[in-house]
Amino acid sequence: MITADEFLVPAHERGFDFYTGVPCSFLTPIINRVISHPRLDYVGAASEGEAVAIAAGAWLAGRKTVVMCQNSGLGNAVNPLTSLNYPFRIPTLLIVTWRGQPGLTDEPQHELMGEISPDLLALMRIPYGRFPGTADEVADALEQATTEMDRSGLPYAFLVEKGAVRDDGLDEPAPGDAVESEIEDRRAHGAPPLRVEALERVLAAAPDSAVIVATTGKTGRELFTLADRAQHLYQVGSMGGASGCALGVALNTKRPVVVLDGDGAALMKLGTFATIGAYQPDNLIHLLLDNGVHDSTGGQRTVSATVDFAGLAQAANYPSTWQTDSLDGLDAALRAVLAAPGPHFIHLRIAPGSMSPLGRPTVAPVEVAQRFKAFLAGN
Repeated sequence: MITADEFLVPAHERGFDFYTGVPCSFLTPIINRVISHPRLDYVGAASEGEAVAIAAGAWLAGRKTVVMCQNSGLGNAVNPLTSLNYPFRIPTLLIVTWRGQPGLTDEPQHELMGEISPDLLALMRIPYGRFPGTADEVADALEQATTEMDRSGLPYAFLVEKGAVRDDGLDEPAPGDAVESEIEDRRAHGAPPLRVEALERVLAAAPDSAVIVATTGKTGRELFTLADRAQHLYQVGSMGGASGCALGVALNTKRPVVVLDGDGAALMKLGTFATIGAYQPDNLIHLLLDNGVHDSTGGQRTVSATVDFAGLAQAANYPSTWQTDSLDGLDAALRAVLAAPGPHFIHLRIAPGSMSPLGRPTVAPVEVAQRFKAFLAGN
């Protein structure tokens, strides 16, 4: 058994200072100490997949990241680990508990995942080792992890066994007060615009210093077709993860961060609304392009027609919320949110359909990630 600091201090010396995740009782000592540590940042995520996306954004903004979760949560994280971290070559250190470890008595829901956790990590091409059990093992374990991540550009995992870390308590600050806000309603109730028209307005309004994170599907494809820029991240996979990734970026840069979300993607990760509202990145603009369908897969309806996204964002503690269905309303919203601290939410109803001909990003995801990271690091 080791103390949390016997791992966290040498990890910090190697640059690991941004942590995110979902708690597990095996992780209690580590998470509690990270939350209490004055030199470490922690973002409590609503799901393990969201935590992976947040860490990806933080890495793009120059941080070395750690994602902590129970091994049951690996199921929630498979999609971003395989369709975000893998194609974009985004490393993160995973600290995963080994609930249901063979040979140990645990709750029945952990039995199968306990058996397959090592195989699941290997299947995702994530090398792993056991979390160090003594202080003398920490340096070698971290050396192995960082060497693997530097070589592959991919995550590395530590499997944490029960009782591996001593619990030294929790010193957690009280949550901030809820903000008061009103929904700015700029709906014209006319024919909604096309997504490409909305993207043209965003490109015209966004300052040169801004970065744009586009959700998977035709949103990223249209953005690329209109203008391929170093500050654009086309999230070709990890559906629902764009807002979490943008949050990770926004918490680690002063630049304006615009995330282009979709109704289907937003519905998949509604918990991220709450996380954004809790951590209050004042440079984040969350634009939801809602056409009511899964446009990339044949136009099947989503359930967005019965969802009050603006009310949801307001309830999730966004201080600035807009809803509109016109380009004039979008222009007004963009002028306002670019001139005031956020986070901001804009719900724009758009028409189904996309531009024709519609291209696809011809820049490899790893190159997209590297140039986006370089742009964020520039002056």
